[in-house]
Amino acid sequence: MPANHTNDTADPIDAGGAGQVRGTGGGVAPAEAVTPLLRGIAVLRRLTEANGGTLSLSGLEKATGLARSTVDRVTATLARMGYVRLDGRDVTLAPRLMELGNAYLSALRLPALLSHRADALADELDESVSLAVGDRDGVRFIHQATRRRAMSLSFRIGDLLPAERTAPGPLFATEWTEPDWRHWHDRRATDPEDRSFASVPPRDHAAVSDADFERRTARAAADGWALDDQLIEPGLVAVSAPVRDPGTGRVACVASVVSHTSRHTAQDLRAALLPRLRSAVTQMEDDLRHAPQPAPGPPPAGLATWTGASKQELGREFVESLARGLTVLTAFGESRPALTLTEVAKATGLARATVRRALITHEHAGLVTQSPDRTFTLTPRVLSLGFPPLSRLSLPQIAQPHLTALAARVNESASLAVLSDSGEEIQYTARASPSRVMSARITVGARLPAPATALGRVLLADLEEALVDEELEAGLRSIAVPVRDRTGRVVAAVNVAMHAARRTTEACVTEILPELRRTATAIETDLRTAGRFTPVPLT
Repeated sequence: MPANHTNDTADPIDAGGAGQVRGTGGGVAPAEAVTPLLRGIAVLRRLTEANGGTLSLSGLEKATGLARSTVDRVTATLARMGYVRLDGRDVTLAPRLMELGNAYLSALRLPALLSHRADALADELDESVSLAVGDRDGVRFIHQATRRRAMSLSFRIGDLLPAERTAPGPLFATEWTEPDWRHWHDRRATDPEDRSFASVPPRDHAAVSDADFERRTARAAADGWALDDQLIEPGLVAVSAPVRDPGTGRVACVASVVSHTSRHTAQDLRAALLPRLRSAVTQMEDDLRHAPQPAPGPPPAGLATWTGASKQELGREFVESLARGLTVLTAFGESRPALTLTEVAKATGLARATVRRALITHEHAGLVTQSPDRTFTLTPRVLSLGFPPLSRLSLPQIAQPHLTALAARVNESASLAVLSDSGEEIQYTARASPSRVMSARITVGARLPAPATALGRVLLADLEEALVDEELEAGLRSIAVPVRDRTGRVVAAVNVAMHAARRTTEACVTEILPELRRTATAIETDLRTAGRFTPVPLT
């Protein structure tokens, strides 16, 4: 399993869109780095840090320091790739971007191998359980098993926290080298309030002194576990234990039980829950020891052809070097965790020289690291490209832009619905309506008898499509198709509803059904990507 990454690299920003590309830490990119790729990475990181994963074009211009024309070309390229959505002057992260983080999590294998143990422990203890890996002098989450209660405790998959303010941090720090410690001291000096960590509230530097963290690290090395007693914020407590790679003995990840002081004090966690956590960790290590080798899977196909065709179609507005550079990250996966330059070129269909410059750029940006055997692996920092905000998307949020586009194309109302718990009703969870005098007016949250609706019949009978003609209400005609998850299970349905006078039943089948199926396919594609390593709420 991949070890803790402590790659000391910078976050790329091109000041003003010209000249040398520098990082926030002052590092200058190598001469062979691909400047458009660094600019695209910078845009994605700024969007990741933004509220809701959305910034205006002018906001991106200000946040990145790039020229407006550069921002326009970068976002147009990312939109063509399906990584962002352009809505007027706003840019929003799109679910397809999660394929980059999925590539890292798939290559890492830890979520696939260990998440069921974390989920079972959370059920047993009725507390939140997380898995985290080290990322330089920080801690990044790769799995969360949360409890649904009023006072919920969880971070998003991919969130980065400063090591000194967490329970896993001291355990990762037991393996830090002298350069790692120097980098940590430098970061503490330049960012005393932790403002470079968007997922935690700012903190007084003195609240966690350098000497205190060094003592906690020494104690973690001796005890084999560590506590967080309200270091992130008041009321939050956690206890952590390392999951070690059976091949190397190094920390592969850290498992944590997280609670709050109204349920447990930090010492309560140690006394009552640490023994059970350690037992679960032993089981996790046994799972790693006996994990079968992954079956070879097909690498991405047609990437070079696709980017070339997009350049031909869009011309100057499509930055081909950015698109090709990002597709390099998708070459990695469960059966391809470490690849040589030649193997990446073969997997993507890109020229070896193109791949070489992309890997040099990604290494500078901290997204890949090169081993002594000349193979490359993805680092946890790939998750910084949009994964945290996108990991909390619900199915209605995923479906909404697709429903809006469908309603605009057919000039009729479109809806998404799921079955109620009883199975007797459908519940509308997302809607889009055209601007016209008469249209189907059903609000989100409304419930209707399932057997009387096209949506309900699709959900109840697992039909490929259903047409209901004036059964629920005189004059109302509706046609629906299913939405399936990664397993093929029908989890929702989408429909188009209209007045019967506007289209015949035959027209519904010939004109509306193809557009409806196109929309369902788009929703399913996003749902499969978003749900690969994170649960997607249906409502």
